[in-house]
Amino acid sequence: MPIRLIANALLFQASWFACVLGGTGWWLLVPLTALVIHFSWVSCWAAEGKLVVSVTLIGAALDSFLLQLGVFDFASTETLAPVWLVLLWALLATTLNHCLAWSAKPIWLAGILGAISGPLSYFAGSALAGVGLPLGQLYTWCILAPIWAITLPLLHGFAHLYREQFRLLEMSRRR
Repeated sequence: MPIRLIANALLFQASWFACVLGGTGWWLLVPLTALVIHFSWVSCWAAEGKLVVSVTLIGAALDSFLLQLGVFDFASTETLAPVWLVLLWALLATTLNHCLAWSAKPIWLAGILGAISGPLSYFAGSALAGVGLPLGQLYTWCILAPIWAITLPLLHGFAHLYREQFRLLEMSRRR
């Protein structure tokens, strides 16, 4: 396995733990540093910037919506997803063309992976970060599994679209 794929996975995992365990403050330097390393060594902003911004906005909207529905309880009066959770979406975007690329083909694999790993990530994160699941684990799973069964393939679709756009742009620049 190439070193950049391993680095991509390790950067994501380290950032996940920093966000979930630290939440705010200086802990946010870990995911921000991971993003800088990603864009300077693993990939580049021109190739993946649009993907990271798109996935971050989609994720922030989705988690804010779920917060408003009462799926999550952050023990605060926040009406939007917290910054640490939004940063996790940016970091997830950095994995789509790298350490999670294997899950894009066939696309149903992304659906299965999303339905299982999406809720598991939220459950692990909620336990470590003290985020409440007011609806209980069963109902939360029943909500998150289909959302993630659709979301991960959709995000892979964005990754594919933006990869093709970048490839075409690079081809036209070489001419």
